[in-house]
Amino acid sequence: MIEVRNLVKKYGTHLAVDHLDFKIESGRIYGFLGPNGAGKSTTMNIMTGYLGATEGEVLIDGHDILKEPEEAKKHIGYLPEQPPLYTDMTVREYLEFAAELKGIPRKNRAEQITEAEKLVKIKETEHRLIKNLSKGYRQRAGLAQAVLGFPEIIILDEPTVGLDPKQIIEIRQLIRKLSKKHTVILSSHILAEVREVCDHILIISKGKLVASDTPDNLEKELGEHDQVELETDAQPSEVRLILKNVPGIERIETQVNNDGRTWAKITEKKGEDIRERVFLAFAGARVPLLTMKATGTTLEDVFMQLTQNDAVPEGFADQAKWEEVETDAGSL
Repeated sequence: MIEVRNLVKKYGTHLAVDHLDFKIESGRIYGFLGPNGAGKSTTMNIMTGYLGATEGEVLIDGHDILKEPEEAKKHIGYLPEQPPLYTDMTVREYLEFAAELKGIPRKNRAEQITEAEKLVKIKETEHRLIKNLSKGYRQRAGLAQAVLGFPEIIILDEPTVGLDPKQIIEIRQLIRKLSKKHTVILSSHILAEVREVCDHILIISKGKLVASDTPDNLEKELGEHDQVELETDAQPSEVRLILKNVPGIERIETQVNNDGRTWAKITEKKGEDIRERVFLAFAGARVPLLTMKATGTTLEDVFMQLTQNDAVPEGFADQAKWEEVETDAGSL
């Protein structure tokens, strides 16, 4: 559905996107990740036609976003982090305006608007002014605009930012529903959210693509060691004695909790699974395990490992200022 080829974007002497290449296939939810200043937002703005590239190309269903913008944009629905809402309009008026801008035939507009409203569950508020809606319903109005016309690709930039837990759950459910008929690209700083809803993850660091795989594969392939945590009534010295001859253990950490029980974290050697051995060792010593659970490399660990040296460019105290420069440069 989307092919990014040798994409480069420069702002003066700063290289924001550095020869980026990747493909987006249909029928998946993609997580698009990168620390502040890594080029993620710039890349998304180029993909949606809001910015031009210095070099390279972006093909949307075979159409170059720069050379054939109208044809390419027919395949894209976009929800920016700050939804482009006209707050003095009602929801219905706003969607009618968006439908006209998208070139949806007049005879089909009412039906498509109603369908989009029902999909994002905002039909009951269609006659209310947008400025009187809650943050969650404003986000839904923006999302209705994105899905209007039912393009094959839906791009969502931080769709749950600022929402309460209930609203976040509802938007996540909606994203999963959209993925049944659309390819969804989701940008988020909430890694647990990306881990939960995305089938495939792209990570950008310093303008380069540093990872592209499923969440499970990234955690498995980039993880150094897995760990087993356990709790027992035995003293730390007894725990270490029991585990002394268990093969596959790299390191043992113990501490006594406030309730007097011992908590232990056991680091496995790479490629080992020691849970059964640990259980049998404690059973053989007739010492009961109160809890035991495996913990492995998380998406947060992977993200930090791949982007630990990334940063906002020198001279920009915060990301807001850098984004402002990006916006100004893109409008020239």
